[in-house]
Amino acid sequence: MSKPELSLVGGYGSPYSRKMRAVLRYRRIPFRWIPHTSREARDVPPVPVALIPVLVFPGENGAPPSAMIDSTFQIRRLEETFRERSVLPPDPALAFIDALIEDYADEWLTKAMFHYRWAYEEDARKASHVLPLELNFELTPEEHASIARSFGERQIGRLAVVGSNEMTRATIESSYVRLLELLSACLTERPFLFGTRPATADFALFGQLTQLAHFDPTPSAIAAERAPRVVAWVSRVDDLSWLEVADDGWASLEPVPASLRALLCEVGRTYAPFLLANADALARGADEVVCEIDGARWTQRPFPYQGKCLRWLRERYASLADADRERVDAALAGTGCEVLFRG
Repeated sequence: MSKPELSLVGGYGSPYSRKMRAVLRYRRIPFRWIPHTSREARDVPPVPVALIPVLVFPGENGAPPSAMIDSTFQIRRLEETFRERSVLPPDPALAFIDALIEDYADEWLTKAMFHYRWAYEEDARKASHVLPLELNFELTPEEHASIARSFGERQIGRLAVVGSNEMTRATIESSYVRLLELLSACLTERPFLFGTRPATADFALFGQLTQLAHFDPTPSAIAAERAPRVVAWVSRVDDLSWLEVADDGWASLEPVPASLRALLCEVGRTYAPFLLANADALARGADEVVCEIDGARWTQRPFPYQGKCLRWLRERYASLADADRERVDAALAGTGCEVLFRG
């Protein structure tokens, strides 16, 4: 007897919603997609924080359905229930590298997504007019005009939360361009980061790129010019239910391909120094994160969730068997990521 289908409540303009929808499609897990704020979303079980996507699991043995947020933990919950077409590499060392790049995509690349969407006038105009209708298609023209204006103003006002300001603009934008070129190099050698089947890091990068490379005008134009292979890859990853995969579809971590190592160096160049400075600011109770990233000054408010991300990565690193930890150390040596796990 087949399991009852799941529900995924999300938004088309949400990178994490698109990430999870693509994971479910690839894994061929039956689910129902429900746009956030639609009538069908009214009966969704409560969650601790009003964030999307919300993944709803049917209750068992007469129990009510349950719901959860956070795409990283949603993916791991799915792995506990559904065994086929896993997105977690079976090699613990490779799985750790996968988790590190997933975290970079979820927590650093999203800075570029939010920056381009709301710091550029053309992009902000498109987002503020289109996204409210994607959430509620039944808005009247008058309601739409009012909500578009307030929605745009609210989001532009939140740029500082992700660290987008005149001081950090160049760092964010150069990081995005490098990511496009580095990912394009990886995809020239193989269809996914770690072989012929996708991992969580692929879907995390995809989620942010559904907006950066496919929706927002400024970064989309950059992607089409600098990395057309990445633009095409995003279209493919949106629905990989057609892809047949083999158990031996995972590449070996040794030796680390030069293109993957270059991507890890980008993580170490940008995300690693931010994570350390953010953790330090949180530990000191400081009101501002101040550090140097890629030779430039970086300032923003401390971000508690990203403090948790560093703690979770360190806990996962500590839980590795000694031999696997040594392999991870060898893969990260000289990339800049190793500073996250010293001591």
